[in-house]
Order: sequence, then structure tokens, then C-alpha cells
Amino acid sequence: MLVCAGTFAYGQAQTLDRVVGVVDNDLILESELKASVQFYVLNNKVDPATPGLRDQVLQSLINEKLIVAKAIEDSITVTDEEVQQQLEQSIQARVQQFGSEARLEEAYGMPISRIKREFRDEMRKNILAQKLQQQRFGGATIGRYEVEEFFHTFKDSLPRVPEELDLSDIAMAPKFSDDAKAATRATLLAILDSARGGADFGSLAKRYSQDPGSAPQGGDLGLVRRGQFVKEFESAVFALTEGQISDIVETEFGLHIIQLVERRGDAVRARHILLRIQRTKESDEAMVKLLGSLRTRALAGEGFAELARKYSEGKENMIGGNLGTVEIDQINKDIYPAIAELKEGSISDPVKVPEGSSYKYHIFRVRKRTPAHVMSLETDYQKIEAIALNLKRSKDYQAWIEDLKSNIYWQARLQQ
Repeated sequence: MLVCAGTFAYGQAQTLDRVVGVVDNDLILESELKASVQFYVLNNKVDPATPGLRDQVLQSLINEKLIVAKAIEDSITVTDEEVQQQLEQSIQARVQQFGSEARLEEAYGMPISRIKREFRDEMRKNILAQKLQQQRFGGATIGRYEVEEFFHTFKDSLPRVPEELDLSDIAMAPKFSDDAKAATRATLLAILDSARGGADFGSLAKRYSQDPGSAPQGGDLGLVRRGQFVKEFESAVFALTEGQISDIVETEFGLHIIQLVERRGDAVRARHILLRIQRTKESDEAMVKLLGSLRTRALAGEGFAELARKYSEGKENMIGGNLGTVEIDQINKDIYPAIAELKEGSISDPVKVPEGSSYKYHIFRVRKRTPAHVMSLETDYQKIEAIALNLKRSKDYQAWIEDLKSNIYWQARLQQ
């Protein structure tokens, strides 16, 4: 996977850059190396003065460009839609990282529209390299003999397995009161009338929307593939034509109006205005009571999985509320107190869990507890297999890079 530091280098006044590396017909400039070092320091929390850091990052950039050169040589192709989708996702991730679109633009020294233009070609190269690596290493496998040999060689240095919990849950959001819903709908209807009357949708979203993630961008949600929205929102947005504004749509987050900006195959770019419906103390108490009754039924012998399929509003409801196995030190701090001491087969009392700017109530069932222990082939084969496979891929990758270096021109010109 390519490090995208070059794709998202901080924008500064352009000056004549010194060339610090060459790969085939591609140059690596001092400014790109500097931005990549900053990116590495930020993401790995290392001292920027670490000896050899610049050389290490330069070698990574050279490796990345070697892969791109090989992808071009092998006629790997990337569509404009793929580039646009990954660029939008990367921009939105950076907006969240910096806290707002304005802060991102300030850090990069250019507006979002220019960031997209400037770095579209770099994103295309990133995707080329990703595709080639997927072709070469995506199907890598490892046999049992190799896993056992790896284990016997490295068993003394393998990490201990922390305590793990195999969990299921039932998650439900408190229902909105009719009065609160009606008041919010009336307000949003007035905004909808303004939007359909010719007012700028983006300006209305910035002024009124209560979605902190999209409001600063005029409600823009970026390019999103089918299956990523909650079902009510998705049904509405995929029924729109470009430029059309929806009627009021209710989801678990509140009430929305949606405008379809563009459609690209099985993906859409939309913007929305969200007004949240205020939940009441009574609605919270009613939800706690309902989940308490479900807990009682499950403890009395009714199937927890069947109750989850019928009542849960979480994405895992179709698989009986199964959350899988979770290391105890990775459990959300809002959940931990409710389940830390539960025995196998026990079910927690209802617990309030924040979800962005909203929340749901959950009950959790501990299906199995596995104490912390030293890894063994008998109990942790899949974990050991994954570690061994990663090591094998790493060795194969390094050998491949050395082969590319022997067949594609490259040069490092870093001055000490």
C-alpha cells in the first residue's frame, strides 16, 4: 500500500526544488521528500531529528515510484471514476483530521478545488501501485508446515494474547416523540421550500444543517458507493435525478432533505441538510425498559440471536448481533464498565453508547471469555498464521523491490 504523503503534501509557495531522487522518468523533489517526512513523523509519532529518517523515507518514495513504473509497464489501468472516488474519500478523511475544510485549506495553502486538481495525477499513480501489489500479493497463502516452522522459530518473541471476549449485542435508539418530530419537520419544511424556491442548497446547509461532518462543506457527503448509507437515506438518494431535492427523509439520525449532485455508476455524490429531533427523558426511559425486558427474556432461555435479528438496529442484526471476538483492552471506554466483569453467558444491563453526535442503548452478551495467555498452535493457530503470512509477504515484497531496482533505472541524490 502506498504512503500517500506525496498525494497530500502541504501546499506552500512554489520554488525551484532540488532533485533528490530519480526513478525511470519520474523525479523526486526536495519538497516532496520534506512533506513525506512530515507525514511519517505525524503518523508514527517519531522524532523528526531521528538519524537516518530522511534516507529511510526517500527509499520508501523510490520503492513507491518503482512500483508505479512497473504498473505502467504492465499496462495496469485506472478509471477516472476510481480516481475520483479515492480522491474524495482522501479529502474527506483529511477534513476530519484537520477539523474543518477551512483548516485543511489553510494547511495546504490552497482551496479544496485546487487540491483535487493538483493531486489527481498522484492519486492515479497510487491506485496503479495498489492494483499491481494486489495482483502480486493479494492471493498469497501459507501452508501449515510453514506456520509451524515459523512458530517454533519465533515462539519466544511472539506477543502474549490479551484477554478476549466473544460478544453479541442488541442496539436500539430511543424513539422520537410525535411533538418533537412535528416541530422539527415544520422547521425543515420551511428550509425545503427555500431550497426548491431557488436558494443555494450549500449555503442553507452551512447555516442550518446539524451534521457537523458535512455542514461546513455545504452538506457535501462526497462520492459514496451503494451500501454505505443507512437504508432510508440510501433509498431516497438513489431515487433522485441529478439536481433534484428530496422530500423530507427520516432516519435514526433525524430528518433530512437530500440533493443529488451527480451519479457515477453505482456511486452518488449528494449533499444533505440534517435537523436532529430532540429525544426526551421519557423516550430514553422507555428504551431502557424495553431492552431490560429483552434481557429478561434472553436470561429466561429465549434465543439472544433471534431477539437481535428481530429488534436490533445495529448493522450486525442480520447475524444475530454477533460482534465477534474483541481484545478487552480494545473495548470502547463507554462499554467497558458494563461488560468488564460479566461471566460467560451473562448479559449486561442497558448501556448508553455515543455514536457520533447521537447515541443508542445496548445490551451485551458475553458468549465466551478467553484469559490472557502465551500463544500456542493449539489455541491461536489463526493468529500465528496471520503473523507468519505477513512476514512471508514482507520478505517477498523486499525481494520484488530488489528485482525492480535491478531492472528499472533509479538513483538517490540525497546530500548528507
